[in-house]
Amino acid sequence: MKTLAQSLMDPGQLMHILDNMHIGIIIHTPERIILAFNKEAERITGYTKEEVIGNDCHTVFNSPFCGNKCSFCEGIPVFHGKTKEYPLTIIVKDGSTRKIEMAVSPINSPKGNFQGVLASFRDLTESFDLALKVEKISSFAGIIGKDKAMQDIFKQIQDVALYNYPVHVWGETGTGKERVACAIHDISSFGNGAFVPINCGAIPEGIVESELFGHVKGAFSGAVKERKGRFELAHKGTLFLDEVAELPLKTQVKLLRFLEEGSFEKVGGEKKVSVDVRIISATNKNLKQEVEKGNFRNDLYYRLNVIPILIPPLRKRKGDIPVLINHFLKEAEIDAPHSIPEISDAVLNILLDYHWPGNVRELKNIIQFAVVRSRGKTILPSHLPLEVTRDTHVLPGLENKKTDPVILPQKTKLNIESVKAALKKTGGNKSKAARVLCVGRATLYRFLANHRELDNFIASI
Repeated sequence: MKTLAQSLMDPGQLMHILDNMHIGIIIHTPERIILAFNKEAERITGYTKEEVIGNDCHTVFNSPFCGNKCSFCEGIPVFHGKTKEYPLTIIVKDGSTRKIEMAVSPINSPKGNFQGVLASFRDLTESFDLALKVEKISSFAGIIGKDKAMQDIFKQIQDVALYNYPVHVWGETGTGKERVACAIHDISSFGNGAFVPINCGAIPEGIVESELFGHVKGAFSGAVKERKGRFELAHKGTLFLDEVAELPLKTQVKLLRFLEEGSFEKVGGEKKVSVDVRIISATNKNLKQEVEKGNFRNDLYYRLNVIPILIPPLRKRKGDIPVLINHFLKEAEIDAPHSIPEISDAVLNILLDYHWPGNVRELKNIIQFAVVRSRGKTILPSHLPLEVTRDTHVLPGLENKKTDPVILPQKTKLNIESVKAALKKTGGNKSKAARVLCVGRATLYRFLANHRELDNFIASI
């Protein structure tokens, strides 16, 4: 009888083991020739063993299976003994897309010589889509939110990540435009390259072209050597043009030419430079209105706004405020010298009432401020910044209560039918519905956050 070690050296037995694993497995040589492809890999990709084994990975899948994250696009990589892990969106045989989690490990001989790689991957598509459908995801790629509008944004990020089309993110200051751009970059095929942000409104007009496209030696006074611009630094990665509406019209022309041709000339140079870059732009202004005012080129607008993503302001997704507060409190716990305080319902009511001109960024600042002021105890209204509380009336004696101060019947219990009736009666106004139900707004918001199936009902009112 064969020992286990002998069985593992038998190619047929080894393939039997791989076929019974619940993750996709690809093993290939340093020259990308596929040696093993298990049943789960067949299921995920739609390709059969007969189609792939013995062939070049890039040839079989019509392009690098890992997109721009492929470690073998430019020769044999150096792994330094480490496994590379990253999320990935792939195109399978039938043309559809799948979201997978990839891990690539080196295979070395007993003497340490590199002999190939073992790539293992899990299909996350169905679990991700199901979570979006039932709105169970409260965070995605570093973005926090359970509101339906945020769930839609998560789906958009997932959809656009695979394609190298320009994305334009539009939202008020503090809504998280750069966070969305980072998420698209991280899960896209450009995620292995650099994410290069540039604030177009913070650069003096005289040097904006040099910052973006670089310059040659002697191009202007002070140009003592050749310099790479942000486009070159972002090669094989993502260039994030924040506040793109602030670009001078002259620079807009050069940006348009790059989007059309894929190349540019450095300031003072004559040689064309070609780079492979994903462009994501953002602004807190309405670009279409800027076009009408003559501040932004119409043709550039259509080039950048291929896939628009609108981030709602915090005041329009107040159901996310408790979720965000919990997230920021957990963040604060990492660096805090003492335990993190709880937040009183009186404070939660104030924050739900606030108009949030600074959006999520302002909420984060307020929570950090309150954590410091509370010294590890319960956060009370007196621990909030004055601009938040000056227009809010808090009844004396209620600051220290952890229950909702506006609750009347002590044993009122919410259920879906009573909440639906109250919302219908008040035309979807949550504050009025809370009064009808004789509960605090914080209580109603918590109930709605735990029953996302009511979102469609509210939207239909």
